[in-house]
Amino acid sequence: MVTGVSDALWNNGRACGRRYRLRCIRGTNEAPHPCTFGNIVVKVVDRCQTGCNGVLNLSQHAFAKIANPDAGNVIVDYTP
Repeated sequence: MVTGVSDALWNNGRACGRRYRLRCIRGTNEAPHPCTFGNIVVKVVDRCQTGCNGVLNLSQHAFAKIANPDAGNVIVDYTP
């Protein structure tokens, strides 16, 4: 499972290959039951440039493991 990261984590490319454990905390809108239980580990493979929607830009597969894809955006807790 992979993610892109914003400039806040990118660190001039040094973040590439880094892994983060994360879990969904809550949704950002009124979607019912946005989070699923559990956590995942994602690997940074790219920089999320202009238009990045947060610090982490998860692949569809990774997002679906921790949240309902219909939820849109969610708030996550992440640690290296």
